[in-house]
Amino acid sequence: MKIKEVRAVEIALNPKPTTPPRTPSRARTFPMNRPVSRYADADRRGTGWNRPACIVTAEDGTWGFGLSLYSGPVSRIINDHFAPRLTGENCMATEKMWDLMVRSCAAFGATGLTSYAISAVDCALWDLKGKILKRPVYELLGGPQKEKIFCYASGFDQEWYMELGFKATKLFTPWGPEHGLEGLRKLEELVASTRESIGNKVDLMLDAWTGFDIEHTVRVCETMKPYGLKWMEDYIPADDFVGYETVRQRLPWQTLATGEHWYLPTVFAAAAGRRLVDIFQPDVLWCGGITSAAKICHIAEANGINVITHAGMNYPYGQHLAFAMPAITWGERSEGVSAPGVPLEEMVKLPGTSVIKDGYVAPSDAPGFGLEIDEAWIESVMV
Repeated sequence: MKIKEVRAVEIALNPKPTTPPRTPSRARTFPMNRPVSRYADADRRGTGWNRPACIVTAEDGTWGFGLSLYSGPVSRIINDHFAPRLTGENCMATEKMWDLMVRSCAAFGATGLTSYAISAVDCALWDLKGKILKRPVYELLGGPQKEKIFCYASGFDQEWYMELGFKATKLFTPWGPEHGLEGLRKLEELVASTRESIGNKVDLMLDAWTGFDIEHTVRVCETMKPYGLKWMEDYIPADDFVGYETVRQRLPWQTLATGEHWYLPTVFAAAAGRRLVDIFQPDVLWCGGITSAAKICHIAEANGINVITHAGMNYPYGQHLAFAMPAITWGERSEGVSAPGVPLEEMVKLPGTSVIKDGYVAPSDAPGFGLEIDEAWIESVMV
């Protein structure tokens, strides 16, 4: 069966929980430090982005749904560059179409925003493929490798996460190098108080969102030794491979993780060959989709590296991948887990997404990604 249409539309996903929070989320108190936070005024002037949703329709009317970020430029890439090339192709030929998209971007590069576009299209193709074959995507990827996926929660409301049943949690860093020694001490106080509140039987991680430099990364990890961090994540800019090698040499004892801002399998293969980090964290909706993420998992497995996809449990795409891939050991629930007192069920952004219960989740066994959406729903969230 051939592809009849590929199109991208701009949507906004804003769940509106009916349960009022018991207390405000601490995320309002601790804004996440980012590279641009060096320039506070510019950071405050930043604007949000809607999401590009990709709908791939087959000749018989069956359609698949994919998702990514940065709707404006990404939608243009899909509609103007990919759609004409993919229309008329075999719906089952996911490897060919992924390769076609990557090769068609040689003139301007297949990473960055282009990778976001590839991701949306590729996820839609896998959803379509599963619907045509009437099988869940995880079966098309090799079948279930685990009974359920162990999940951790990222944010600042750790006591609530423990109440929800999570047994691991991650903090973001509100302070970076530009905040000096005072910021380092504040960060230590936050980590220390979090460790005290969750106890020693819960794993704790720290995420710098590429906002540190080498020296600050070393100082932070040395300072946090008493609190038993399971890993340090995304500590320096994603493209600084020399920096990653330096941090690896200076912190041989610290488990290191990164990869959400790496795109396509090539960069992960280079990092694996140099053992720059212990954990790869690609985002299925950014790194090139299911096809790319599966390749990354195989690279990691061949090199003895674990994979924990960035925000993988927020949507069905990462859930299906994690369910099938031996390299994926844990799953992350982030992007506004929920304010204290608000059930996770009320924070679902894509209907049909399986909800984490007591720190574990398994994806839907419905065809494709199991999304419970129709054209009316798509129109209701279009911008």
